[in-house]
Amino acid sequence: MLQTKFHIVLNANSGGATRLGITAERLHGLFAERGIAVSVDADASRLFAERLQTARNSPAEVLLSAGGDGTVTALAEVAIATGRSLAVLPLGTANLLARDLAIPTALEAWFEALGDMVPRKIDVGEVNGQIFLHKVVIGAVPGIAAAREKLRGRDGFAARIAFLGHFVRRLSRLRRFAAEITPRSGEPRIERVQSIAVANNDYGEGLGQVFHRPRLDEGMLSLYLLRQLRLRDALRLATEMVLGSWRNDEVLEMESVRAVVVRTRRPLVRAMLDGEVVTLQGPLRFRSLPLALSVLAPPVAETEPGLVEPEPEAG
Repeated sequence: MLQTKFHIVLNANSGGATRLGITAERLHGLFAERGIAVSVDADASRLFAERLQTARNSPAEVLLSAGGDGTVTALAEVAIATGRSLAVLPLGTANLLARDLAIPTALEAWFEALGDMVPRKIDVGEVNGQIFLHKVVIGAVPGIAAAREKLRGRDGFAARIAFLGHFVRRLSRLRRFAAEITPRSGEPRIERVQSIAVANNDYGEGLGQVFHRPRLDEGMLSLYLLRQLRLRDALRLATEMVLGSWRNDEVLEMESVRAVVVRTRRPLVRAMLDGEVVTLQGPLRFRSLPLALSVLAPPVAETEPGLVEPEPEAG
């Protein structure tokens, strides 16, 4: 009997799973064709926390997320806690981690590349003890994301118009708020902003490379302060991101930190963590956890600039 290689947590409601008809039975078949034994948890009727506990107790060598970025982040926390590698079968909308690590997003290409994938150590971010792989945003964006969640599952022109209308109204009502920001190696300062984002490593620029991170192993967080976001600012920023020239926009301020504390006047802060709207207890204490997560991904070509894993720091 083959030892179970992967324990798969399948989000059967993710966009890719519904579009491709991915089920537990189909996943068993696809892996069996390649002589790989897997266990698949596709039981959406169970609490997700219970499904994560099942993954924690699984004897499988590797935990595999089959879903979107939210599923990846949740399972990554289990992988770190149990000392196992995480594999990512990207079935979401954005698939940000997969794109950053050059993991194929097409199903056939993913299985073709699986045999060559190797464990790669990457950083994760942490806020108040909860990990994130991409970014945490407070201020303007979580409210807009909450409206998107309400419209999820509604297709067609009417749903898009409804979201666009909410987006425009939300921008017109935005107010700046005061936040005390204290980097680990700096003094506290008060900033008035409309949104704050803390990202795991830094976003690069490049034509069509929206929210792409060329490095995931620098052990740094990137702090982005959005001073204001009027409609014309949002349109300009969106255009600059597509063209790859957004970092010098007048409404943005950026800073690299290893850790930072963000305080606002509210004891509870609504945030968007890796695409999911959550409520966090203030103050928000961020730090980088360097090379804390092992992810199966295509090997890095050593000739690619900026992608060679750094040597460990002394001490």
